[in-house]
Amino acid sequence: MTSLEELSQKLEEGQGVVLPTETVYGLFAKALMPSSVDLVYDLKERSRDKAMNLNVASYDDIIRFSKNQPSYLKDLYTAFLPGPLTIILQANDQVPAWINSGLDSVGFRLPSHPVTRALIAQHGPLIGPSANKSGQESGKHFAAIMQEFDQQVLGYQDDVFLTGRDSTILDLSGHRAKILRQGAVSKQDLVAVIPELQF
Repeated sequence: MTSLEELSQKLEEGQGVVLPTETVYGLFAKALMPSSVDLVYDLKERSRDKAMNLNVASYDDIIRFSKNQPSYLKDLYTAFLPGPLTIILQANDQVPAWINSGLDSVGFRLPSHPVTRALIAQHGPLIGPSANKSGQESGKHFAAIMQEFDQQVLGYQDDVFLTGRDSTILDLSGHRAKILRQGAVSKQDLVAVIPELQF
């Protein structure tokens, strides 16, 4: 199995690496290095108008790259992150255009797998879209992902850790909250913890 040191070196060199989240595998690379982001777009054959999320290590990282955060954001973070929830907030001027495709918002993700969390803490923020070619099913099986990418990337295998269910995407960038993708965390789960959430 590829070691943490090898994966760390690949990220430092600007390469992409396949890592487990808690839902599916992601194709991770350094978010603030344009060439790394370009590589992931190319590997995935992903359209440039599809923005990337920022995988971050802490609440402070979310604050660093966002603005006009809702008052309950810390409670939401404490209850659900790290975990299968992507939170979209208004982006501030620290978010480069090559991440959010010129949008005024950006998504944040904190995967719970310990290896992935360690690499995000060391090299983050990282982008980490699902490890598959665009239009294909999200990657749940490491061997199949390696085959799909023709062994062009290294990765960390842990199929057993994954649930196979995508993260819920919660958009908090507007006046009302919106669930853009229903995943592992339900609307009822969210409102039970954050009753002031207005949908």
